[in-house]
Parts: sequence; C-alpha cells; structure tokens
Amino acid sequence: MGTTIEQTAEGPAGTTTLLRFATAGSVDDGKSTLVGRLLYDSKSVLADQLEALEQASRNRGRDTPDLALLTDGLRAEREQGITIDVAYRYFATKRRRFILADSPGHEQYTRNMVTGTSTADLAVVLVDARKGVVEQTRRHVAIAALLRVPHVVLAVNKMDLAGYDEAVFARIAAQLTAYATELGVPEITAIPISALAGDNVVEPSANMDWYGGPTVLEHLESVPVSRDLSGDHARFPVQYVIRPQTAEHPDYRGYAGQIAAGSFHVGESVTLLPSGQVTTIAAIDALGVPVPSASAPESVTVLLADALDVARGDLVVPTAAAPELTRRIEATVCHLHERPLVVGAHVLLKHTTRTVKAIVKDLPYRMDTGHGLARRPRPESLTVNDIAKVVLHTSEPLAMDGYAHSRRTGSFLLIDPADGATLGAGMAGAAFTDGRGGGL
Repeated sequence: MGTTIEQTAEGPAGTTTLLRFATAGSVDDGKSTLVGRLLYDSKSVLADQLEALEQASRNRGRDTPDLALLTDGLRAEREQGITIDVAYRYFATKRRRFILADSPGHEQYTRNMVTGTSTADLAVVLVDARKGVVEQTRRHVAIAALLRVPHVVLAVNKMDLAGYDEAVFARIAAQLTAYATELGVPEITAIPISALAGDNVVEPSANMDWYGGPTVLEHLESVPVSRDLSGDHARFPVQYVIRPQTAEHPDYRGYAGQIAAGSFHVGESVTLLPSGQVTTIAAIDALGVPVPSASAPESVTVLLADALDVARGDLVVPTAAAPELTRRIEATVCHLHERPLVVGAHVLLKHTTRTVKAIVKDLPYRMDTGHGLARRPRPESLTVNDIAKVVLHTSEPLAMDGYAHSRRTGSFLLIDPADGATLGAGMAGAAFTDGRGGGL
C-alpha cells in the first residue's frame, strides 16, 4: 500500500524543510508509543530526558523504557496511562525538521485532536491490528478530511500481536483507504508497524518482508510539504499600524503583518477591505529593508501611496482579485467549550486580525463523524466536541475565503463576548470534499 516518494526534503540552498504532523487514533492504539519510538530510534532524545524516562519506567515496574512517557507529560496522563492534552515535540533528522502533535484518542478529547491537527501537513492515524477499524478511527479520519490535511498515513500498529499477518494488514488498509478516499483525503499511505518492537517505524522490519514500502520515518522525511501559498490570491491582514513620528521618519505610515496568501509587488493596485478604498503599494519593507515584492508567509510592512484610514483588522488584497464581502457566514464549526451553543447566541467572530460581533442564525445539522458523512438535522444545541454546520450573521461585512481554498483566510474562531472564552473553531464553506472534488 505504501509507496516511496522520490522527492527531496531539502529547501533552498540545501536547508531542510519543516513538516508539521499529528498522530491520532483510538484509545490504546499506541500513538504515544509510536511518537516515543520515533524520538528514541532517531536518537532525538537528550541524555537527561533519557535518564528521566528510564527512572519513570522503573517507577512503574518496567524493565525497559516506556516510550509513551516521552509524550505523556501531564501527571494525570502518566497516572492513567492515557493522553489527555495535545503534546508537542520538536526533533530533526539530517533530511528534515519536525513539529509533531500527539493527540488524545478518547472521544471526549476530540476538540484536542482538532487543535493538534489544524496546522498539520500530515496526519498519522493508528489502528490496532487486532481490533481493526473502530468508530473513533473513522472519526479521526473524518476530522483529518474536514481540516483538509493533505497527507494521511494509516499506521496499522501492533502487527507483532497479529502474527505479522499480511492479510490482516491488507484488509484494514483497504477498508480505511476506501473510507478516506470517500471523504476526499487527497493522499493516503498505509504502513504496517509495531511501535513497541520498532518494526517499520524507523528501521525496516525483518518480520514483514512482504511489505516493500517506506518506514514511517522514511515517509515523513520524503513526503512533499505543500505549504507554498505564493500562488493563491494575495491576502494581507493588517496587524499593526506603524507611525514612528520621529525626526528621521516624520511622515512614515506603514502597515505591518504577515502575508496570509499570495504575493504583493511595489506599484500594484490594491483594495482595502471592508472600506473598498483603492490605492497603490508604494513600498514594502522586510526586516527594515525595502524589497520589490514579498510572498506568504513573510512578515512585512506595507506602505501605501495614499494617506487612507487603515486600521488593525483591515485586509489588503489585489484589486483584480478582491473577494466579495458578506455578513452571512456558512461554516463547519467544531464546538470547543462545555457551554452549549444555541440558535440566537451572540458571539464574537475573529477572522485573521479582525474581530466582529455575530449571532448564530441556524444550526442546519450536526455531523456524526464516527460514521463519515452522516448528518443529524436540526440539533437543539452544540455541546463540547460536536462538529456541525452553522449559519452566522455578522454585524460588519467580512472578506472570508472558503476553507477549501485557504486554511488561513477561510478559518475563524467564535468567542464568548462575556468572558473571552473560545467557543468554537470554524471553517468557511463546504465541510468535506468528495473523491471527485465536489463539496459535500
């Protein structure tokens, strides 16, 4: 099922690229052990970490290092032997740098899995070879599809406990690959592994000579990182207005922020949203140095030809490719708070650097992600971990792209105006993309 990808992981001038990836799977499928094995076998564990790991393992009566403890950092996690919060780890090999997020497996921590996967380039979904595909496995694959994660690895774990049986792997891989394809996952790679024994994690397994694909680490090192946003429609959310008003710069007025997508050029005609004012880019400063152009995800200061009223939250876009403004937002929302979300609720909507008032107008359906595309119409409210279609009306117009086209400018947060608590994470537009590229 797995196929080696012949593509370099090096960036410009031989610099290594960065891959963000997340692990997910049902309870006790071995996520933390897999991450620990990756760190341990790739020699990414520092001496003091290794000493602490060995001591903690001895305290639990283990003769060998319990690799799951490398990621289960909370005391409650160590005591219960489960993952509760997302654990982030950073490591590197000669070919690539990595930021990994070990996500919880319990259904009650689905919101944590959404958080860990929201910025991932790749998701590793584990399956226990003895149990096969369970509801939580399907839920995690559905969330990976919902968040538009471009690469998914189906790691069939605990093959040692299934006798390294090729038929067991083939059956699970075929079932999950078909399911992920139905949900619109663009690339799926299945790998048979034993995280505990180390089979096909970093080193190839001598116990599964029937498998000819890459190990997990080989795939992570070679999978293309598709975060090139320079070809998208350009978007520049203004984060900060710079006016030094010094003797050296008496008239300097720049707009600082990070380019969310596309490229901007000096002399280009741009439109400011939501005001609709049209002007020209007079200059672009990058780290205080004038440059002729800049692309996502660079942080720059943009100077405009005209003295206009521009503030934090405004969006600079090319005049030729300006998005439409709207006060009606249809989106998929993952509810993150114990406080229910109901029709008529007043919320704050934070989109890029802009925050506006909004009201929940409709809850057309809630998704049963454990069963793929199943929809439960007209829920009375959304409770924690629910994922649903939500219709919002905002007090001010927003220039929001569809999430399928831009994970940066198609996403938003819902915030409680009373106490500032984050209520939900939203993705504008259709929830899923089917195997033919259409919206669902």
